[in-house]
Order: sequence, then C-alpha cells, then structure tokens
Amino acid sequence: MPAVSYRDLDAVFLDLGNTLVTMDRALLCRLLADDGIDVTPEAVDRAEAAARPTLSCWIASAPPSEAGRTFVVYVQSLLEGLGIEDPDAERAGRLVLQVRTTIPTQRLWSQVLPGVPAALARLRAAGLRLVVVSNSDGTAEAGVVAAGLRDLVDGVVDSHVVGVEKPDPRIFDPALTLAACAPERALHVGDLHAVDVVGARAAGLHAALLDPYGDWPTADCDRFTDLTALAAHVAHARR
Repeated sequence: MPAVSYRDLDAVFLDLGNTLVTMDRALLCRLLADDGIDVTPEAVDRAEAAARPTLSCWIASAPPSEAGRTFVVYVQSLLEGLGIEDPDAERAGRLVLQVRTTIPTQRLWSQVLPGVPAALARLRAAGLRLVVVSNSDGTAEAGVVAAGLRDLVDGVVDSHVVGVEKPDPRIFDPALTLAACAPERALHVGDLHAVDVVGARAAGLHAALLDPYGDWPTADCDRFTDLTALAAHVAHARR
C-alpha cells in the first residue's frame, strides 16, 4: 500500500473497542479477583495490549469454524500477559462465560480511552468526517451514545446490523456512504492487524494501528500510541 497522505484524507473510520473505548479495567480486576487473581488496572492494561498481536495471529490463521472462540483466545492471551498459565483455556473459558452471562457488552466496554473526546473534536476541526466501524453485537450505536461520543462522529456501522464483520471489506461500504468518501481518501484506525488493517486494505482504504506500548514493531502500517497522537499527526499534516 502507498504511504498515507494525511493531508488528502476526507474521512477517518474508527474501530470502537480499544480505539475509542476499552473494557472497564476496575470491573475486570474485580472479576479476576473473584477467580483468585489479584492484579492492578495498570497490569491489566499492559497485558491487554500485549495480547493483541497474539490474538491477531490467531485470527489470521484460525479456520472459520473457530470464530466463536475468538474472545476466549483473547482472554487467555490476556491471562498469559499477567503471568497466569492457562494451557487448556479452562480459566479463560470460565471467565468468558461469566462475562457473557452477567455483564452486558455496553457495560463491559464502557471505559472511554484517555483523550478520545478531544482527539475526535480535533479530527473534525481538521475537516474530516468520522465513522465508527465495529465488529459488535448490535450494541455499538448504544455504546457510543452511552460513552458520550455520538455527537463527535458522523455515524456508526455495527457488523451485527449490516451482516458482515471485519476483515470482510464489505463492512466499509456503508461507512463510505455515510462519509460520502472514496476509499482511497479514507483511513481506518483500529487495534488488530488481521481485522482492521487487512479489512481496510481489502476495501481500498488506508489503515493505521493504535499501539500504546510498541507491541507491533514489524507491522506494515503506520502506528500511533493513541488517538491523541493520531489526531496531532493529522492536524500537523493538514496545516
């Protein structure tokens, strides 16, 4: 893919989980404590970010029949990052079952990442149209509203609603329509290479990863520590 010309972009598409919001760290710590795991929110934050490349590699190689295990693999990788071995994914499976049966998606993914509202406002001030493109369960729009971010974006595309999920490039079609934008003038930002970068490029978009701790040193795309850094880069390029 050619280098991104941030000066020439018309739109930025944004993943939701781990891009605009993340799992409530305090809530996760309480769930882990109930299972005998005593950790800090900071430790969970670091382990979660470190789990992303592992999850991405698994997604890239797993057969479609294994798609239902994605969240279990994610939690298992997070546990490994916390120094907790779970070779058979039993503990991860137990935690995932507890989450899915007791905690609504919107409640779990309710922690707005630092600087996100200001970064969205800065991207809009730079003249960009913003659309959330999320692999979700039909709750993405409500989640964006609950997070207080809906007035800062131009639309929300939820995989459950449109019937396809990243990396299927078709999920970007409604986003391009909402943004009235050509693919080559849009950038998609997310946290998983196999999902966000691969999917965006298949749709003809540019792509970037959020990499808060430098866990993707060999990624073949632009990387930013957070949305604040991305917004600053875009604003500088468009001066």
